[in-house]
Amino acid sequence: MNSTTLAALADFPLRLEEHYAAVPTEFKHWRPDSWYGIPSESFTPIEQICHVRDVEVDGYHVRFRRALEESNPDLPDLDGESLAKERNYAAANATDVFAALRAARAQTLELIAALTPRQLARPVRFNGGSATMQSLVHYLCSHDQQHLAGMQWLLAKIEALRVRA
Repeated sequence: MNSTTLAALADFPLRLEEHYAAVPTEFKHWRPDSWYGIPSESFTPIEQICHVRDVEVDGYHVRFRRALEESNPDLPDLDGESLAKERNYAAANATDVFAALRAARAQTLELIAALTPRQLARPVRFNGGSATMQSLVHYLCSHDQQHLAGMQWLLAKIEALRVRA
């Protein structure tokens, strides 16, 4: 596994927390009039961080386990919208969310660091196509980056709203 991807994965919880902290308190639950152009899912800032936590635990932890234990498993996507409603993301406590994300990411990094080249090459089916365990690691890193971009997009929309006011 390349060091650039591992470093980005290790750094992500702190980067996300910094992005979230940059959102003014009164905008933590704010929804723009239009979600056009958002590079991540259409979630408020608090919902963004809950989604990332759940994708880590209920998505990638499960996917990694199945990739290592099953022969070429077909790995489903998560329904983020449904999870947001079922788990009431809007009522979440950000401190608790970040603590859970940091703990989950530490588990992820521990698992990835121990993988052999043979394990990294294990085949899976994901997003309608063929992939490997190593591909899943890259997809997780990509998902992280999408949500940092989503937080920046929200910050841009908030700033535009504040300038108009």
